[in-house]
Amino acid sequence: MPDMLPPDHEPTEIEDIGSNPAPNETIGEIAERRLTRRAALLGLGGAAAAATLTDQLVAAAEPALAQANGPSSLTFTELRHQLGQRDAVADGYESQTIIRWGDPLSSDAPAFDPRAQTGAAQAQQFGYNCDYLDFMPLPAGSNSSEHGLLCVNHEYCSTQLMFPGMPAGSAARQRVTPEQAQVELMAHGMAVVEIRKQNGAWNYVRDSRYNRRITGETEMRISGPAAGHALMRTSADATGTRVRGTLNNCAGGNTPWGTVLTAEENFNQYFGGAAAETGPQAEAYKRYGIARRASYAWPNTMDRFNLDKEPNEPNRFGWIVEFDPYDPQSVPVKRTALGRFKHEGCHHALSADGRVVIYMGDDERFDYVYKFVTARPWNPNDRAANRDLLDDGTLYAAKFLDDGKVEWLALTHGQGPLTAANGFASQAEVAINTRRAADLLGATPMDRPEDVEPNPVNGRIYVLLTNNSRRTAQQVNAANPRAANTQGHIIEIIPPGAGTARVDHAATEGRWEMFLMAGKPGVDAGARYHRATSDQGWLSCPDNCAFDKKGRIWIATDGAPSAAGVADGLYGADTSGYGRALTRLFYQAPIGAEVCGPCFTPDGNTVFLAIQHPAESAGSTFDRPSTRWPDFADGMPPRPSVIAVVKKGGGEIGS
Repeated sequence: MPDMLPPDHEPTEIEDIGSNPAPNETIGEIAERRLTRRAALLGLGGAAAAATLTDQLVAAAEPALAQANGPSSLTFTELRHQLGQRDAVADGYESQTIIRWGDPLSSDAPAFDPRAQTGAAQAQQFGYNCDYLDFMPLPAGSNSSEHGLLCVNHEYCSTQLMFPGMPAGSAARQRVTPEQAQVELMAHGMAVVEIRKQNGAWNYVRDSRYNRRITGETEMRISGPAAGHALMRTSADATGTRVRGTLNNCAGGNTPWGTVLTAEENFNQYFGGAAAETGPQAEAYKRYGIARRASYAWPNTMDRFNLDKEPNEPNRFGWIVEFDPYDPQSVPVKRTALGRFKHEGCHHALSADGRVVIYMGDDERFDYVYKFVTARPWNPNDRAANRDLLDDGTLYAAKFLDDGKVEWLALTHGQGPLTAANGFASQAEVAINTRRAADLLGATPMDRPEDVEPNPVNGRIYVLLTNNSRRTAQQVNAANPRAANTQGHIIEIIPPGAGTARVDHAATEGRWEMFLMAGKPGVDAGARYHRATSDQGWLSCPDNCAFDKKGRIWIATDGAPSAAGVADGLYGADTSGYGRALTRLFYQAPIGAEVCGPCFTPDGNTVFLAIQHPAESAGSTFDRPSTRWPDFADGMPPRPSVIAVVKKGGGEIGS
């Protein structure tokens, strides 16, 4: 979700309001703070020593590595940083638009008419602001790389770009009619679309039996410890076990048994009412950024978003949702055991004992990194046996120590401060108020944790921290070493056994290192990459990532135009060897857009990208957009779209 916005585009997700109000240190941390500066230097020592060793190795090997790409294993020619109305990809590659906002998912669905939109039509069309992507091969269980299901999140609406006659910026959201509010609601959620590559070109299959929209009105089941709790009950659902819709679906993940996980992030912006300040849940609302005035106008026309009428409805959002893309009739399930916060993503790894571990980030300044460990191993021979595996396990929050150690703190009712005396009468209340539970445990407040993703090749976990301009010099630590961090950084978590066949992702201790410090070297203090990174290869505001089959990281950015004056893009880098942390610019988004959801086919020959909010820049509106990407047709507004990037003539991306 955008964090740094142009002057006429204030932070409409209200995410600033929900920031940790007291990112305080524990007593132990206060004692350690007497040696703050020395400890911080020691914390960076692992990364610094590794970088020094890499530099020495590169220097020794330079005669053999003297080539255009230096020590990087990536062979494409870098793009140059720029801002433009069109997107751009490295020479020798091409981008193909697969599906755009408004494209019909069946023959019965109406054609897209941007000047005559209805909620009913949008519910049958591809949604707005695509984010997380997943490619699920067809047939199920195969490694097909040319036929599969594209699973897509639809995070939020850029209302000023959706409807004619709207003003610029977020003020447009308060100007919608009741019918336009229904369009917004139906533009949220997810889409499942069958896609196929034929004669080198990717297209979607309009009448596929798999095609499906999941919207803000789709009925879902609530499971896990919070299901049925009094705080989950509403006038429409006296049981607290059923809910309509999923909202602000940012990133996501999948499971070993072939289901998709979608993450509800900035859910706070849809709810409003006086109860935000005066009701019995006012303090809980505040911790999640729920305010009297919602960013959207929905509370004015839809009672369930009005806190004064339905005070518990917000408690039913902010979860991880699981669904089966291969079964269009399946009911999505909100898995409350994984905690409630502004989930960015939820990526899985298999621990050595077969238990499934889900890594997650809470995308807020001064909030936390989490993981969930299932209570029992998954069953690779019985898909049905894994159906409710995510309802039973342990949720942990991360504490990053300055000496390079990471501890995982269990959010378990009855342990430590998580007792009735501190307002937690059950595990249900720990799940519903996850943030406050992690506060009490002393987890490390981070610089906006976004993707937290395992690298399947080296077993390490990569934590993408987008930025935190509000961190003061007194609040820096080894894991968040810059005050006023406008550029972000990436941390590696190293669980026991990383680099071997028996990685212990379930362990409660591990190590961490700094992978890179974003920003432009020589301009942004502390920026650090491989020493051979070019003037085009530095990046700003890392957001999402993916790993190719060689274990190289591909980093998508969000916020670079505001933070650094360059387009958001996709950057590739080695994670080991001579080219470790040597980032190279591969793709650039059109003006106003961010790059989301990078996802590779199993053979590595296609990378899918979600291009979100094109033209979301200062002064841009439906009637006068800063770009009309991707159609560039008179009268057609910019349309968030999913693209496929392939090598001309075929072959593996990056090689």
